[in-house]
Amino acid sequence: MVPSGDLTDYLCRLVDREGVSEVLVGVPRTLGGEVGFQARKVLATLDTLKKEFPGVRFVEWDERLTTRLAVAGSRGRGTGGKRKGAVRVDHLAAARMLQEYLEARGNL
Repeated sequence: MVPSGDLTDYLCRLVDREGVSEVLVGVPRTLGGEVGFQARKVLATLDTLKKEFPGVRFVEWDERLTTRLAVAGSRGRGTGGKRKGAVRVDHLAAARMLQEYLEARGNL
């Protein structure tokens, strides 16, 4: 995970080094699909990134339920301590979101 204060530098390195041209961004909408407090923060950061990286396509993706599904899928797998487990769940949720995106594009 990249701290939000390091995000611009991190993306700059990825764009330069890896030729990244598309970034999938999870937007944490409410269960009703509304844009809540956290989603507004993500979207504000996303607006800034779009200006800083005009050559990169940023794809907004509804990440509702990805964490809940990741937690359910990881039960009984021994994720370790509380913080280690939280990081693992974040990674599993991100992987699920990417899988949903690729499936929607017909890439899987």
